[in-house]
Amino acid sequence: MLRALLERAIVPDLVVGTSVGAINGAAVAAEPSVAMVARLTEIWSAIERGDLFAGSLLRRLGTLARTGTHLHGNDRLRDLLTAGLPVATIEALPVRFQCVAASIERSAEHWFTEGPLVDAVLASAAVPGILPPVRVGAEHFLDGGIVNSIPVGRAAQLGAMEIYVLHVGRLDRALTPPRWPWEVGLVAFEIARRHRFLGDLESLPGSIAIHVMPTGQPEAPRYNDLSQLRYRPSSGVAESIERAYRASLAYLEELGR
Repeated sequence: MLRALLERAIVPDLVVGTSVGAINGAAVAAEPSVAMVARLTEIWSAIERGDLFAGSLLRRLGTLARTGTHLHGNDRLRDLLTAGLPVATIEALPVRFQCVAASIERSAEHWFTEGPLVDAVLASAAVPGILPPVRVGAEHFLDGGIVNSIPVGRAAQLGAMEIYVLHVGRLDRALTPPRWPWEVGLVAFEIARRHRFLGDLESLPGSIAIHVMPTGQPEAPRYNDLSQLRYRPSSGVAESIERAYRASLAYLEELGR
Protein backbone atom coordinates (compact mmCIF):
# COMPACT_ATOMS: atom_id res chain seq x y z
CA MET A 1 0.00 0.00 0.00
CA LEU A 2 2.77 2.41 0.94
CA ARG A 3 4.68 1.66 -2.23
CA ALA A 4 1.65 2.29 -4.41
CA LEU A 5 0.86 5.58 -2.68
CA LEU A 6 4.41 6.91 -2.83
CA GLU A 7 4.86 5.87 -6.46
CA ARG A 8 1.80 7.99 -7.22
CA ALA A 9 3.36 10.92 -5.35
CA ILE A 10 0.82 10.66 -2.54
CA VAL A 11 3.11 11.69 0.30
CA PRO A 12 1.81 12.10 3.87
CA ASP A 13 2.12 15.26 5.92
CA LEU A 14 0.78 13.38 8.94
CA VAL A 15 1.14 9.74 10.01
CA VAL A 16 -0.75 8.17 12.91
CA GLY A 17 -0.10 4.55 13.79
CA THR A 18 -1.09 1.72 16.07
CA SER A 19 0.89 -1.44 16.90
CA VAL A 20 2.64 -2.72 13.76
CA GLY A 21 1.31 0.43 12.10
CA ALA A 22 3.43 2.42 14.54
CA ILE A 23 6.54 0.55 13.36
CA ASN A 24 5.85 1.08 9.67
CA GLY A 25 4.50 4.57 10.28
CA ALA A 26 7.61 5.73 12.12
CA ALA A 27 9.78 4.48 9.27
CA VAL A 28 7.74 6.31 6.65
CA ALA A 29 7.58 9.48 8.76
CA ALA A 30 11.38 9.31 8.92
CA GLU A 31 11.69 8.96 5.15
CA PRO A 32 8.53 8.97 2.99
CA SER A 33 10.15 7.38 -0.03
CA VAL A 34 9.93 4.26 -2.18
CA ALA A 35 13.45 3.44 -0.99
CA MET A 36 12.26 3.29 2.62
CA VAL A 37 9.38 1.03 1.60
CA ALA A 38 11.90 -1.28 -0.06
CA ARG A 39 13.87 -1.42 3.20
CA LEU A 40 10.68 -2.18 5.13
CA THR A 41 9.94 -4.99 2.70
CA GLU A 42 13.40 -6.42 3.34
CA ILE A 43 12.92 -6.13 7.11
CA TRP A 44 9.57 -7.96 7.16
CA SER A 45 10.90 -10.61 4.79
CA ALA A 46 13.88 -11.07 7.11
CA ILE A 47 11.53 -11.40 10.07
CA GLU A 48 9.66 -14.11 8.17
CA ARG A 49 12.89 -15.99 7.57
CA GLY A 50 14.63 -15.16 10.77
CA ASP A 51 14.57 -14.97 14.49
CA LEU A 52 13.11 -11.75 15.86
CA PHE A 53 10.84 -14.05 17.88
CA ALA A 54 13.23 -16.97 17.86
CA GLY A 55 13.49 -19.61 20.51
CA SER A 56 12.17 -23.06 21.24
CA LEU A 57 8.83 -23.63 22.90
CA LEU A 58 10.75 -24.55 26.05
CA ARG A 59 12.59 -21.22 25.98
CA ARG A 60 9.35 -19.31 25.47
CA LEU A 61 7.73 -21.13 28.36
CA GLY A 62 10.81 -20.40 30.43
CA THR A 63 10.45 -16.69 29.71
CA LEU A 64 6.77 -16.89 30.65
CA ALA A 65 7.59 -18.72 33.87
CA ARG A 66 10.27 -16.19 34.76
CA THR A 67 8.25 -13.07 33.95
CA GLY A 68 4.70 -14.29 34.49
CA THR A 69 3.46 -11.98 31.75
CA HIS A 70 5.03 -12.58 28.32
CA LEU A 71 6.73 -15.08 26.02
CA HIS A 72 9.46 -12.86 24.58
CA GLY A 73 11.58 -9.92 25.58
CA ASN A 74 11.63 -6.88 23.31
CA ASP A 75 15.40 -6.39 23.15
CA ARG A 76 15.69 -7.62 19.56
CA LEU A 77 12.85 -5.42 18.40
CA ARG A 78 14.39 -2.44 20.22
CA ASP A 79 17.72 -3.08 18.50
CA LEU A 80 16.00 -3.34 15.11
CA LEU A 81 14.16 -0.05 15.61
CA THR A 82 17.22 1.75 16.96
CA ALA A 83 19.29 0.67 13.97
CA GLY A 84 16.59 1.38 11.41
CA LEU A 85 15.20 4.74 12.53
CA PRO A 86 17.48 7.68 11.73
CA VAL A 87 16.29 10.03 14.50
CA ALA A 88 15.99 9.62 18.25
CA THR A 89 12.87 11.67 19.00
CA ILE A 90 9.39 12.01 17.56
CA GLU A 91 9.73 15.75 17.09
CA ALA A 92 12.87 15.24 14.97
CA LEU A 93 10.95 13.30 12.30
CA PRO A 94 10.51 15.24 9.05
CA VAL A 95 6.85 14.16 8.80
CA ARG A 96 4.51 14.75 11.73
CA PHE A 97 3.99 11.44 13.52
CA GLN A 98 1.99 10.17 16.47
CA CYS A 99 1.37 6.67 17.78
CA VAL A 100 -1.00 5.34 20.40
CA ALA A 101 -0.59 2.87 23.26
CA ALA A 102 -2.78 1.70 26.12
CA SER A 103 -1.83 3.07 29.53
CA ILE A 104 -2.17 0.39 32.17
CA GLU A 105 -2.30 2.75 35.15
CA ARG A 106 -4.90 5.09 33.62
CA SER A 107 -6.82 2.47 31.61
CA ALA A 108 -6.80 4.92 28.71
CA GLU A 109 -5.35 5.53 25.29
CA HIS A 110 -2.20 7.62 25.29
CA TRP A 111 -0.84 9.42 22.25
CA PHE A 112 2.90 9.84 21.98
CA THR A 113 3.53 13.18 20.33
CA GLU A 114 7.08 13.89 21.48
CA GLY A 115 9.97 12.24 23.25
CA PRO A 116 11.99 9.09 22.53
CA LEU A 117 10.79 7.54 19.29
CA VAL A 118 11.81 3.93 19.90
CA ASP A 119 10.17 3.85 23.35
CA ALA A 120 6.93 5.16 21.88
CA VAL A 121 6.87 2.62 19.05
CA LEU A 122 7.74 -0.25 21.39
CA ALA A 123 4.89 0.79 23.69
CA SER A 124 2.43 0.94 20.80
CA ALA A 125 3.51 -2.52 19.59
CA ALA A 126 3.64 -4.31 22.97
CA VAL A 127 1.28 -7.19 22.12
CA PRO A 128 -0.21 -8.48 25.42
CA GLY A 129 1.19 -11.82 26.47
CA ILE A 130 3.76 -11.83 23.67
CA LEU A 131 5.91 -8.81 24.51
CA PRO A 132 6.36 -7.09 27.88
CA PRO A 133 4.64 -3.87 28.87
CA VAL A 134 6.86 -0.89 28.10
CA ARG A 135 7.60 1.66 30.80
CA VAL A 136 7.79 5.26 29.63
CA GLY A 137 8.16 7.75 32.43
CA ALA A 138 6.00 6.67 35.36
CA GLU A 139 3.54 4.60 33.29
CA HIS A 140 3.43 1.18 31.68
CA PHE A 141 1.95 0.67 28.24
CA LEU A 142 0.52 -2.16 26.13
CA ASP A 143 -0.38 -2.44 22.45
CA GLY A 144 -2.34 0.51 21.09
CA GLY A 145 -4.73 -1.81 19.27
CA ILE A 146 -6.46 -2.40 22.60
CA VAL A 147 -7.73 1.18 22.70
CA ASN A 148 -7.61 2.52 19.13
CA SER A 149 -6.86 0.04 16.39
CA ILE A 150 -7.58 2.22 13.34
CA PRO A 151 -7.17 5.85 14.46
CA VAL A 152 -9.04 7.74 11.75
CA GLY A 153 -10.64 9.92 14.42
CA ARG A 154 -7.25 11.05 15.65
CA ALA A 155 -6.17 11.96 12.13
CA ALA A 156 -9.33 14.05 11.73
CA GLN A 157 -8.75 15.78 15.07
CA LEU A 158 -5.31 16.76 13.85
CA GLY A 159 -6.73 18.40 10.74
CA ALA A 160 -6.50 15.69 8.09
CA MET A 161 -8.85 16.28 5.16
CA GLU A 162 -7.88 13.18 3.17
CA ILE A 163 -7.11 9.96 5.04
CA TYR A 164 -5.63 6.74 3.69
CA VAL A 165 -6.27 3.74 5.94
CA LEU A 166 -3.53 1.09 5.68
CA HIS A 167 -4.95 -1.88 7.58
CA VAL A 168 -4.16 -5.58 7.87
CA GLY A 169 -7.17 -7.04 6.10
CA ARG A 170 -9.53 -7.78 8.96
CA LEU A 171 -12.50 -5.61 8.07
CA ASP A 172 -14.33 -7.32 5.25
CA ARG A 173 -15.61 -10.63 6.60
CA ALA A 174 -18.50 -11.22 8.97
CA LEU A 175 -17.63 -12.74 12.33
CA THR A 176 -19.08 -16.03 13.49
CA PRO A 177 -19.74 -17.18 17.08
CA PRO A 178 -16.73 -18.69 18.86
CA ARG A 179 -16.55 -22.48 19.07
CA TRP A 180 -13.48 -22.95 21.27
CA PRO A 181 -12.15 -21.25 24.40
CA TRP A 182 -9.26 -19.56 22.58
CA GLU A 183 -11.69 -18.03 20.09
CA VAL A 184 -13.71 -16.12 22.69
CA GLY A 185 -11.11 -13.44 23.31
CA LEU A 186 -10.28 -13.11 19.62
CA VAL A 187 -13.90 -12.57 18.63
CA ALA A 188 -14.53 -10.19 21.54
CA PHE A 189 -11.51 -8.08 20.61
CA GLU A 190 -12.52 -7.97 16.96
CA ILE A 191 -16.06 -6.83 17.83
CA ALA A 192 -14.68 -4.00 19.96
CA ARG A 193 -12.16 -3.08 17.28
CA ARG A 194 -14.67 -2.90 14.44
CA HIS A 195 -17.23 -1.10 16.59
CA ARG A 196 -14.73 1.66 17.38
CA PHE A 197 -13.65 2.01 13.75
CA LEU A 198 -17.20 2.15 12.37
CA GLY A 199 -18.22 4.62 15.06
CA ASP A 200 -15.26 6.84 14.22
CA LEU A 201 -16.12 6.70 10.52
CA GLU A 202 -19.73 7.72 11.15
CA SER A 203 -18.65 10.67 13.27
CA LEU A 204 -16.30 12.15 10.67
CA PRO A 205 -17.47 15.23 8.76
CA GLY A 206 -18.53 14.59 5.19
CA SER A 207 -15.82 16.96 4.00
CA ILE A 208 -13.11 14.44 4.92
CA ALA A 209 -12.21 11.93 2.20
CA ILE A 210 -11.53 8.42 3.52
CA HIS A 211 -9.74 5.75 1.50
CA VAL A 212 -9.58 2.24 2.97
CA MET A 213 -6.77 0.69 0.97
CA PRO A 214 -7.28 -2.86 -0.35
CA THR A 215 -5.12 -5.76 0.81
CA GLY A 216 -5.60 -7.83 -2.33
CA GLN A 217 -6.33 -10.92 -0.27
CA PRO A 218 -8.22 -13.55 -2.25
CA GLU A 219 -10.27 -14.26 0.87
CA ALA A 220 -10.52 -12.42 4.16
CA PRO A 221 -9.02 -14.27 7.15
CA ARG A 222 -11.14 -16.28 9.53
CA TYR A 223 -11.28 -15.14 13.11
CA ASN A 224 -12.30 -18.30 14.89
CA ASP A 225 -9.25 -20.14 13.63
CA LEU A 226 -6.33 -21.22 15.78
CA SER A 227 -3.94 -19.75 13.21
CA GLN A 228 -5.04 -16.29 14.37
CA LEU A 229 -3.00 -16.90 17.51
CA ARG A 230 0.19 -16.63 15.47
CA TYR A 231 2.10 -13.44 16.08
CA ARG A 232 4.98 -13.90 13.66
CA PRO A 233 4.57 -14.20 9.90
CA SER A 234 4.76 -17.88 9.02
CA SER A 235 4.84 -17.68 5.25
CA GLY A 236 3.99 -15.60 2.25
CA VAL A 237 5.09 -12.14 3.37
CA ALA A 238 6.46 -11.24 -0.06
CA GLU A 239 3.32 -12.55 -1.76
CA SER A 240 1.05 -10.61 0.58
CA ILE A 241 3.02 -7.41 -0.02
CA GLU A 242 2.84 -7.88 -3.78
CA ARG A 243 -0.92 -8.56 -3.73
CA ALA A 244 -1.57 -5.44 -1.67
CA TYR A 245 0.63 -3.39 -4.00
CA ARG A 246 -1.20 -4.53 -7.13
CA ALA A 247 -4.63 -4.06 -5.55
CA SER A 248 -3.66 -0.61 -4.28
CA LEU A 249 -2.39 0.45 -7.71
CA ALA A 250 -5.70 -0.59 -9.23
CA TYR A 251 -7.61 1.30 -6.54
CA LEU A 252 -5.61 4.48 -7.10
CA GLU A 253 -6.06 4.19 -10.85
CA GLU A 254 -9.83 4.08 -10.32
CA LEU A 255 -9.48 7.30 -8.32
CA GLY A 256 -7.52 8.85 -11.16
CA ARG A 257 -4.40 9.19 -9.01
